[in-house]
Amino acid sequence: MTERDPALEPFDALIGTWAIEATHPAVDAVARGTTTFEWLEGGQFLIQRSRNDEDVFPDSLSVIGRPEAGQGLAMEYFDSRGVRRTYGIALEDGVLRVWRDDPGFAQRFSATLGPDAFEGLWQLARTPGDWRDDLRVAYRRGG
Repeated sequence: MTERDPALEPFDALIGTWAIEATHPAVDAVARGTTTFEWLEGGQFLIQRSRNDEDVFPDSLSVIGRPEAGQGLAMEYFDSRGVRRTYGIALEDGVLRVWRDDPGFAQRFSATLGPDAFEGLWQLARTPGDWRDDLRVAYRRGG
């Protein structure tokens, strides 16, 4: 068995199933669903699957691991709309951060993990530096 990449070890805190509730400023409803985190065989990649009970938000699959080139970790995101994006991702000192620095559609997410629950906020900048709150997601362990 291959030894797990040390950069991925903090992500053990996410392993399992989480019930999610998401809100967006443009949508009146609260979208509910589940997110699961599991290791791909060999422990070199983490798989995140998100399913929503309503069609308000897309279902998605993400693969987290070392990037093809460069430092740190990358998250490759795919969703049911056909969207594919590459993000940077880090989990340090209990803070999960995800970011994408595209000048026309930059995004960032931050959440401080708790053992059984946490809440994070996605922000969006369509113009560099003009960050606006976008999607708020609450996670509760146990789905």
